[in-house]
Amino acid sequence: MLTLFTTPKPFTGHYEVIQRNALRSWKALGPGFQVILMGNEPGAAQVAGELGLRHLPDIPRNEYGTPLLSGLFALAQARSDTPYLCYINADMLMLSDFRGALQQVARRKSRFLMVGQRCNFDQTTLLDFSGDWEADFRGRVQERGKLDRPTAIDYFVFRRGMWGEIPPFAIGRTAFDNWLIYRARSLHIPVVDVTQGVLAVHQNHDYNHTPGIAPGTKAYKWIWDGPEARHNRALAGGRGSSFTIWDATHVLDAAGLHPRKPDTGLGGGIWSYRRSTNLAV
Repeated sequence: MLTLFTTPKPFTGHYEVIQRNALRSWKALGPGFQVILMGNEPGAAQVAGELGLRHLPDIPRNEYGTPLLSGLFALAQARSDTPYLCYINADMLMLSDFRGALQQVARRKSRFLMVGQRCNFDQTTLLDFSGDWEADFRGRVQERGKLDRPTAIDYFVFRRGMWGEIPPFAIGRTAFDNWLIYRARSLHIPVVDVTQGVLAVHQNHDYNHTPGIAPGTKAYKWIWDGPEARHNRALAGGRGSSFTIWDATHVLDAAGLHPRKPDTGLGGGIWSYRRSTNLAV
């Protein structure tokens, strides 16, 4: 049914904890779901072997050593055999409602991009995936988690072959996620916001893993204002392609899948929705 693919940070310290949690949650989605772990970061091969994941160590990178979005998407589509794929950050825990949402959307739309807001949550230990682990975990997240803004976009579900040419964006820097939503809209492909139907859990972490940082530069500033970020913005084409989850054309909620009202949301990406009526599906 679907292949999830990601490139992780090194499996050390807290990153090892949250990435193992994420990968095991994807495995728990059940039959029809495959996982591809990309890159040769320390610990990746070992973890892939332990969990029975497909591992692709050799991936395209830029001069800073950062993986390139175009290369990851091309590899995932070449090395998978499912009709749907999902690029997802390696710190995201997905639960069984993700599977249900995909099934609902796929029944209604032949092509689509499925995205949703994430819920930020402090998870510092390895999860126990035995028994009714999901009910317990879901309860804790719903009690203490915090829904992030529609500008934080951490997973993208799509039908293979729909993108065309993808620019060589640096992964983990700004603008590429906004461009993916813009690209789908420009191709008249429905963009479905499943926030109300999918509890997507982002495990909080710092940004000290970021490679290539100039001495004395804070990691977060490098991600948003460094040379890779500036290059990504140039590749994206500027503010006109800076779409967010607010620019989705459809919503999946308790009532099912339906078109989003044009006046939904305030601020964020809504300006691009109103300026882009020619992109409506």
